Amino acid sequence: MSAGASLSVTDLRRAARHPVDFPVIVEHFAHGDLNLHVCNISAHGFMVDDAGKLDRGDRVIIRLPIVGRIEAYVIWTRDERAGFQFERIIRLDDFVAIIDTLQPNPRLRRDR
Repeated sequence: MSAGASLSVTDLRRAARHPVDFPVIVEHFAHGDLNLHVCNISAHGFMVDDAGKLDRGDRVIIRLPIVGRIEAYVIWTRDERAGFQFERIIRLDDFVAIIDTLQPNPRLRRDR
C-alpha cells in the first residue's frame, strides 16, 4: 500500500510559472528540515532544483512570504529536480504579492 499523497489535480503544468531564486527550509515529515532551492513558482505549486532526498508523493510544509506556511506534495521528480503541488491554490492577489517579494526585478517577472 502506498503512503504517498492522494492528489485530485494531477497536471497543472500549463499554469504560468515565474522564475525565482528562493532558498528555503522546508519541513519534511520523514527527513525533518531540508534546505531546498525554489527556482520557479505558480499559484498551484513550485519546482526545486536540488531534490535529492525527495520521492513522488512526499509531503512538505514550506513557508512563503505573504501566505506563510503551506503544505505541498511532490508530483514528479527527475534527476535533481522535483515539482510540487500546493494543498490549496493561492489566491491571485496573494500570489501577485509573493512574486513581487520573491522577484523584485520587474523585467524578470512574467506578464500577469
